[in-house]
Amino acid sequence: MARLDFGSRDLVEQSVAMAGPDALFQLGLLYSAGRDVELDLIEAHKWFNLAALRGNDQARFLRQEIAMDMSRMEISKAQRRARHWLSKN
Repeated sequence: MARLDFGSRDLVEQSVAMAGPDALFQLGLLYSAGRDVELDLIEAHKWFNLAALRGNDQARFLRQEIAMDMSRMEISKAQRRARHWLSKN
């Protein structure tokens, strides 16, 4: 299976900024499952958090689920990343 190259992460995130909560949710799914990207619960939490903020109830649930497998420090890091993304978008 081919893996997506997120080397141009800024371009991807700018595209997502224009999209709705479903696109944010899909990114959370990718990172939480390690599908086409490296598994990264911090990034998954970030994207689920952003999707939840924009009204996706399923993202709210999955954010809570993966948080049970994360340390407080990791959750804090994910929240900081989400706030940083919001400040730019």
